[in-house]
Amino acid sequence: MLDVTRLRVLAAVARHGGVTAAAEALHYAQPSVSHHLARLEAETGSRLVQRVGRGIRLTEAGRVLADRAEEILGRLDAAEQELAAHTGLRAGRVRLAAFPSALGTFVPAAAAAFDSDHPEVELRFREAEPPEAVDLLRRGEVEVAVLFAHAGGPDLAGLRTEELFEDPTYLVTPSDVGGDRLADHQDRRWIGGCERCREELSRVCAADGFTPDIRFTTDDYVAAQQLVARGLGVTTLPALALAAHRNPGVRAVPLPGHARRVLVAVVGEPPDPPATRALLDKLRARSPEWPAAEPGHRSSAGRARRP
Repeated sequence: MLDVTRLRVLAAVARHGGVTAAAEALHYAQPSVSHHLARLEAETGSRLVQRVGRGIRLTEAGRVLADRAEEILGRLDAAEQELAAHTGLRAGRVRLAAFPSALGTFVPAAAAAFDSDHPEVELRFREAEPPEAVDLLRRGEVEVAVLFAHAGGPDLAGLRTEELFEDPTYLVTPSDVGGDRLADHQDRRWIGGCERCREELSRVCAADGFTPDIRFTTDDYVAAQQLVARGLGVTTLPALALAAHRNPGVRAVPLPGHARRVLVAVVGEPPDPPATRALLDKLRARSPEWPAAEPGHRSSAGRARRP
């Protein structure tokens, strides 16, 4: 049977790029790390590392085992926290991954409500686009992931998901530029987001009969709006991005029938651990409502609103 401590050492070497850095991260002596690696090679019957100059690098077998070790260790850590959580919400930990505009709108409200109700539970969250958040969830590095999905992804096989709401799409142009349809701007320069967002932009523009001339790409919705406000192009943005930040120099027009789905994902079948269940409840309660108001305006409860 593989030794968990040695798997942890191999994972640290892979993550930090060498024995010295792994030893510092684990608070081990460097010879101890080398010893654990040698013992792990003996246990597996495989060469896991090879010397390169004064350092080492993982062999192909080492990389395969290190990837699996990350998953195993993540699951073990999650199991320990779940067992601790079953003593009640007086202890434990819950970790959340979410994409930027979710972190800029409803996720902090949900996190603050959770923290107020359960101050003894350690709450951590980190920014991650959906593919990375899914990987973190599968490796056991987070218990909850807030994702968005267009028509083609991400791959959610093996996860339990729940749709929180639909996040409508807006055409964003300079404030002095008219035209409420995508095709009205087919001859303009376009600003694209992440790879999945650019694919979706190309898809919806193709449905309107043209291919967008994407000159600029940025994942930052603040930067995208600044580019638009300066007349450098037009773009599409989801309502959450406009709720998180609204540049006064842009005009936002809803595109009927175009929206992305915002989901929450976990691993495993219910019942969830108490801390996970409590955080899911807060995310549901703080999910945005979109009644008639300008995107970027908020109610007194801090919820983003859609026109």
